[in-house]
Amino acid sequence: MVTRESSRGLLLGMPVCLIWGYVAIALFMTGDGIELAFLSRYIVDLGFTPTQASLLFTVYGLLAALSSWSSGVLAETFGPRRIMLVGVVAWLVFHALFLTFGLSAQNYPLMVLFYGIRGLAYPLFIYAFLVWIAQVTPGARLASAMGWYWTMYSIGIGFLGTYLPSLSISRIGFIGTLWMATFWVALAAVLIVFMVKDRGAPREDTPALLVERLRELSRGVTILFDQRSILITAIVRIICNLTLFGFPVIMPLYLTSAEIGFTMEQWLHLWGVMFIVTIFTNVIWGWVGDRIGWLRQMRWFGCVGCALATLAFYYLPLMYGAHFELAIVAAVALGICVSAFVPMGAVFLAISPERQGAAISAHNLAAGLSNFMGPAIATLTISWLGVQGVVWVYASLYLLGAVLTCFIRVEQPKLGAEAEPVPHFPTRPDAGQAI
Repeated sequence: MVTRESSRGLLLGMPVCLIWGYVAIALFMTGDGIELAFLSRYIVDLGFTPTQASLLFTVYGLLAALSSWSSGVLAETFGPRRIMLVGVVAWLVFHALFLTFGLSAQNYPLMVLFYGIRGLAYPLFIYAFLVWIAQVTPGARLASAMGWYWTMYSIGIGFLGTYLPSLSISRIGFIGTLWMATFWVALAAVLIVFMVKDRGAPREDTPALLVERLRELSRGVTILFDQRSILITAIVRIICNLTLFGFPVIMPLYLTSAEIGFTMEQWLHLWGVMFIVTIFTNVIWGWVGDRIGWLRQMRWFGCVGCALATLAFYYLPLMYGAHFELAIVAAVALGICVSAFVPMGAVFLAISPERQGAAISAHNLAAGLSNFMGPAIATLTISWLGVQGVVWVYASLYLLGAVLTCFIRVEQPKLGAEAEPVPHFPTRPDAGQAI
């Protein structure tokens, strides 16, 4: 069995004991994200309105935000492995209900109900693993370890999750492609159960410790008001992925319209290129951020860069039509810039080293709210501002994020301190060990 000491070994910044867990993240996000780039277009083609399509994603994002907030402390309390498996089972059940009784029957209330509840499931899987990473990674290398995490996330939701539908839709249809997602999610569960060996120290839970963990969950909200830097960082965390969750709602409608002229396959390839770029830049930015400074990187390359790339994503097709090569330029730029936010999780942990559990809960809550706000902005504004207005809202918020980073106060751990692990969550020294 892998011990706590050996679990701290790193391979190119990645915890060796969790390598198969990283692969599981890629597989899970392949299944979870397989519909992301085409579902809004398919729902509109069934006869629903763009507002109804974006509302579906908004409800999904709201419930995902609630689940994201609680996933960190749940992983502490019951162990990351167990919470990840709960997430898989819930995902498979409600995905099947969504397809059978919602989408196939074109029953909009059930579509919203089951797809929304499925939104509770995926944060349990991916953010519980984030806790696992924090438990075994030295503080000075957290950005690198999280860079690998987001690389696997991008391989799943972006590369495989986008290119598989471009090949399968013409062969097995939209519904068949959505059913195919269950294979990838189930395979991720197999890896977590049989391949990830890290189990940590023995656990001795008591009712008092369970109560303390629940208090830690509430502190994930109260810390936002107790520490101004955490609140500001949470706002920037919400902003950083707005396009990641908002563009799949509005861009298929815009780019495949008669005005622009891209096909659905071209849009899928375009969005896939953006994620292919992040596969490499997530790791690169993790390495760079550890050296040039997390906040400097996020301010200029993340916030300002994303604002410019977001506008380019809209205006290049508007000016040049279905010019795939020019659209690729915008996709590559967005991929480079959005991945510059990879140190974000490390920033939360470094701001509040004495309250790690609350800090990671606050991070996860903000990450879930980003999932909610991207589609929510589209839902609230697309009917009266159009796609162009939604894009400008996103770009303006990125610029606001750049300003906000100037008010974050954090002491970044220095390289060369790899022997010092991240302080574990404060409930007790062995809190949240994998089981």
